[in-house]
Parts: sequence; structure tokens; C-alpha cells
Amino acid sequence: MSVESFSVYGRDGGGPFLLVSDHAGQAIPDTLGDLGVSATERARHIGWDIGIDGVGRGLAEALPAVLIEQVFSRLVIDCNRAPGHPTSIVRESDGTAVPGNQSLCETQSGWREQTILHPYHARIRAELDARAARAQPTCLIALHSFTPVMRGYARPWHAGILHNRDSRLARIMLDLLRDEGLCVGDNEPYALTDTSDYTVPEHAERRGLPYIEIEIRQDLIASTIGQAEWAARLARLLPAAWRIFCERYGDAS
Repeated sequence: MSVESFSVYGRDGGGPFLLVSDHAGQAIPDTLGDLGVSATERARHIGWDIGIDGVGRGLAEALPAVLIEQVFSRLVIDCNRAPGHPTSIVRESDGTAVPGNQSLCETQSGWREQTILHPYHARIRAELDARAARAQPTCLIALHSFTPVMRGYARPWHAGILHNRDSRLARIMLDLLRDEGLCVGDNEPYALTDTSDYTVPEHAERRGLPYIEIEIRQDLIASTIGQAEWAARLARLLPAAWRIFCERYGDAS
């Protein structure tokens, strides 16, 4: 199923997981041209979360679970930022200017919110509402990827597990990934906060749902082989983490 601003993959297999991916797409609305950014620059991490589309779709198929993906580039609007956030529509990203985002009026930025951001989050909200109506235990899994080097610093983590007000499931997943011999960041390379993020605070924490935000280093999932490896790993470890969570805390239904 595809609509203007998001795509939905997979199917609900009766499990707890709902997968979301805020930065999986690279599209730009025709009316905006190329935003004045070259195709080479748009293909960098500034335009999307490299590799996370393949990981998410493979994971959705393997679990199975529903995956809701944003299809537009984060250079158009960042769907993991609250409406009106200073970094919602960037004028510059990692040294690259975005001419098409300069000096936008409220009408122009509002059009992007109404066309892209709000429909994506409405679709997530509808999925969660449907699960709540049938009293289905639910865990939100937000999928992201991060660049191996930022501002000259080589990031050592294979993956990061991000959490904010509820760290219960995150702690379990951290242990499981580290048991695999991986270097895993605890709120690294980014910290999840009420102001820096939107999807998890809005859809998981407001509802009191358990969640994990997963960041995977992009060089590990740039190829289809790497994407398949990480999808298989997460398809194995996420159910294990959920079983441990339920044993400790109940099923969150």
C-alpha cells in the first residue's frame, strides 16, 4: 500500500512489533525540483538513512510485522522533528547548503507539514489505534541509521539503542546485542529526548508503550547482504527481548 507521503510494508502477524522508519525515502515532490542539491549530495546521509529501507523491509517480512516508511527525503522535511522545530526543514546539513529551503514562508513550510509530515504520523497513529482497539500488546520499533564518520570523528559503534523516559526494553536489547560481540551505544551516537525526537515521544511515550529506537551504522548496511544480516539479527533478537520484557514487566497490554 502506498500513499503520497508514506509506504506500508509487511503484515501484522499477531506479534507486538510496529516498525516505523522516519528517514527511509529519498523522494522530493515535483513542485520542489531538486531543492538545489545535486543527486550525489542527496544520496549522502543528509538526504536519508542509508540502508535502513532494506533492513526495515527485510525485518517486516521476517517477523512478520507492519512497517510504515516515510518516502520523502529528510531534506524536504524531517519527520522525526515536531512541527515548527528549528531543524524540521534544514537550510544546511553537514556542510551542504539546501537552496530550496532558504527563506521559506509559513505557507511553504506549512504545505510540507500538511503534505508529508502529518499524513505519515496519522498513519502511525491509525495503526496504533487499531491495535489498541483489539487490545493487542504493542511495542514501537523506530529504525534509523548513522554515518560512520561525523566531523572527522570515526564512530566506533556498530549500532546504538536510544531511549528516553522508558528504558526497560532498551536495556534488554542492549545486553542482547552486546552478547553478540557488537559495540553498541547506549544513547549513542545520539540521545533520544523530548525535543530532539518526535516519533517516539509522540507515539510511544505519550501512550505508555514500550519502544526501542535502533540506529545502525551505515557502512554495515550499505549493501543488500548487510541489510539482510541485520534484518535477520533483529528478527531473532527483538522477539527474545520481548519475551524477557514480558517476564519482567508483563505484556504491556
